[in-house]
Parts: sequence; C-alpha cells; structure tokens
Amino acid sequence: MKVFVSGCYDLLHSGHVEFFRQASQYGDLYVGIGSDATILQYKNHKTLYPEQERLFMVKSIRYVKDAFINAGSGVMDFVPTVEALQPDRFVVNADGASEEKRQFCESHGIEYIVLSRTPADGLEARSSTSIKESLAKAAQPKGESIPTRLDLAGTWIDQPYVSTYAQGWAITISLVPTFEVRERCGLSTSTRNQIKRIWPIQLPDMDPEMLAKLVFCFENEPERSDGIISGAQDAIGICVPGLCRHYYNAHYWPEKIEQCHDEHILSWLEQHLCLIPMFPRRPGCSVVTGKDINEANVKALVRAADDCWQAIQQTDLDAFAAAYRASFNAQVRLFPAMIQPGVQDYIDQYSKLPDVLAWKMPGAGGGGYLAIVVSDTAQFCGAHPEAIPLTIRRK
Repeated sequence: MKVFVSGCYDLLHSGHVEFFRQASQYGDLYVGIGSDATILQYKNHKTLYPEQERLFMVKSIRYVKDAFINAGSGVMDFVPTVEALQPDRFVVNADGASEEKRQFCESHGIEYIVLSRTPADGLEARSSTSIKESLAKAAQPKGESIPTRLDLAGTWIDQPYVSTYAQGWAITISLVPTFEVRERCGLSTSTRNQIKRIWPIQLPDMDPEMLAKLVFCFENEPERSDGIISGAQDAIGICVPGLCRHYYNAHYWPEKIEQCHDEHILSWLEQHLCLIPMFPRRPGCSVVTGKDINEANVKALVRAADDCWQAIQQTDLDAFAAAYRASFNAQVRLFPAMIQPGVQDYIDQYSKLPDVLAWKMPGAGGGGYLAIVVSDTAQFCGAHPEAIPLTIRRK
C-alpha cells in the first residue's frame, strides 16, 4: 500500500517527523517536497535549505520509504509526483487539508486521509510558523525594535486633498516587528527609517501623541526636496500603541486621536489578521496616477471607516470583514493605480479561500503585502506558511 504526503519541509522539526510516523501507519510512505523554485514563486522567499539538502534529510527519516522533489508548481505542485507514483492514499494534516486536494484524490481514485496535528508523546507542538517567529525575535537586529503600523480603514483620509471632500477617521494598529519589515511594502518603512535617524534602538518613553507629532514634523521638514508631505497616519500608527483612530478635516494633523487598549479587542484582532507577502512597490510606480477624488468616493471611505471601528468594538467578525472590504474598495475607487500589475493575481488567489473573509493592501498599495482578515489566524498560518501573524504593541 503506497501512502503519499507533500510539503516544503524547509524548517524540518519534530512535528514533521511525527506526521511522517502517523502517515506511515497507513502503508509505505512516499514524500513529495516543494522545489526551491516553487517556494520562491509561491511563498515569495528563498528556502533556508536547498531542495537537495531537504531531500537528503527527509529521505534519512526512518518512516520514509522514498522522497522526491515535486515537479509541479504552486499549492498543487505534487500533481506530477502523484500521477507518476500512483499512491493508494494521500495523507494531509488538518491545517493543510483543502477541498481542491480532496477533489483531486477523488478524481484519481486515491483515498484522502486527514490527520489532526498532534505532537509526539512528551514533546511540545511545533510548527514552521512558530519557529520562524522565534528565529526572527532572536535574530532581530538593532533598530528592528522600532514598531511598524498597519492601517485598517480610512487610508488616504489623512491627506487634506482627500479629507477636504468629507472629514473622517483613519484606523491604525501599532505592530511589534516580529517579522522582517520589507521596504516599499506599505508598512511605513520610510517613516521608520526617519525615526531610526533620531532613535536607532527604540522609541523614547514619552507621551505617544507628542512623539508622533515630533516624528511627523521631522519627516516633513520644510526643506524636504520632493515637495511631498507624508500623511500623519504613519507617524501616529507607529508611535501610538494599541488600536487607534485619528480624525482628519482638511488638515495634515488630525483634530482628535482616540486609543483603544482593551485586551479582549486587541487579542481578537490578532486572531483574525495576518499578512501575505507580495512584491515591493516597483520603482517609478505612481499610485496617484489616474486618481478619482470626489465627494461620493471620499464619503464611501469615511462610512467604511466608521463601520469598521464599530465592528471592532463589538468584535463582530462578519461586520469587520465587510467594512474592511468596503474601505479597500473605496480606496481603489479613489486611487485605481493601487492595483498594479500582479496585485490582482494575489487577490484572486487568496480571496477564493473559504477562511479568507476580506483583504486590502497596507498604505498606498501598488504592491507590498496583502493584509487579510481570516476566520482563525493560527489555523490559517499553520496551513499557509507564507502567512505572517501579527502582534499588536501594547505599550
């Protein structure tokens, strides 16, 4: 009886070995391994170990009969391997189960078996995502303690040429940088880089709103050569911890700032938000080209931000997802060039997943990350190792 499993196995750990042990109880175990090219294309990062080294390690595990580098691409890269091997059973972890895999097995006459993720006796549960988070924290360079921010709704309202049509709120969360904050990807790296010029290690211990205003004024000093004034939401989103909303009325600095430090709400947001890396905003990209700023479009942005804040306060996931989508749709109507070539491919890929409820690009868009609302962050990140869970800064 031939049994087949498939995965990347880049950060090989005890959870993988236990999975192989359990799968081998159903017959002779064969393993398909994602190629370097597939992982780079699908997950947008290079492997820690090259494919031949991963193949060697997996083959060396005593529960494995044989292993192969999958010749396909994407999430179904194992298809050519399965068609050549013709296994009797296909085994997956519950986190990696999907309707697409089930239907594939059904069409090929293969028994589809889903196992629960359980650690070996006496060992802690392991996942590639948790290991990556630990490694990122351990290897965090100086300066990477500077927070970043994620805008949830109302993006662009902090520009006076937008809020002059309708005043309203921008909503941000300040994030602990537990992951590599990539440049030109919508997470305020330009503002963070300005902060590091003053405070290279960490933010000073002072009033967050005053700190945000200092950062805003420093970044937008009068002799700035490009003539662009960065929106205040970046400085506020970085410097003000927790969940925050700021109200704009045709001025660069908001009329008022409201903060939320309710632990239940912050934890709830962490349980339903994560990032998908895309590609950095390309050189020469102008997201303001073709902008369509009018009263109707700005009012739609304002309404969505109001709805988003209320949904978060009530921890209403369906309402939050609807408002999150509405805010992004309003942004795109205002600035259609946010959807640069290649962005829609990511939206199409992830929006069709049943546990993805909403999506947007952080910041001005054009590339970077896809910030998604999911049913359960831990479960989603377990099934999609490319996904990045978020930690909201508490203080």
